[in-house]
Amino acid sequence: MPRLFTGLEIPAEIGQTLSHLRGGLPGARWIDPENYHVTLRFIGDIDGVAANEIASLLFRINRKPFEVALQGLSSFGGKKPRAVVASVVPSRPLIELQAELERLMQRIGLDPEGRKFTPHVTLARLRDASNQDVADYLSVRGYFPTRVFTASRFVLFSSRASTGGGPYVVEDSYALSA
Repeated sequence: MPRLFTGLEIPAEIGQTLSHLRGGLPGARWIDPENYHVTLRFIGDIDGVAANEIASLLFRINRKPFEVALQGLSSFGGKKPRAVVASVVPSRPLIELQAELERLMQRIGLDPEGRKFTPHVTLARLRDASNQDVADYLSVRGYFPTRVFTASRFVLFSSRASTGGGPYVVEDSYALSA
């Protein structure tokens, strides 16, 4: 039973730039650069029939390519930080694509996504990292020049059921070319 999600791939050159931000944070489990992505919609553990239905449904999406901007680092988890992320500027085309994916997944019977969509690229998952360690890391490495790329497709990823962080496999891709 595959664990599926839709997302945007991060170009290798931007992944390389982000990978230079790794290190210097106790309790961090760094994501491999080839697994960097922007999750659009987590789908979950799906049987093969549902996975095929989802894969064919995604071909109906008809949107134009758009620019994606990564700008600065932050953390998720509040008082108990659980991840260090590169922030993605929430542009209108990105928000609209994510909303369309959400509607399609609900239409086939999946529960609504429980969290507000906050576009980001996870760089590290944190275990027992103190607020102070995360704040210190972000104060030193939190700024980097904005990186922009054009999203010309989104993909259906699969992953193993694990603690997260990959490896992720591209099961199918969907061109943005309206």
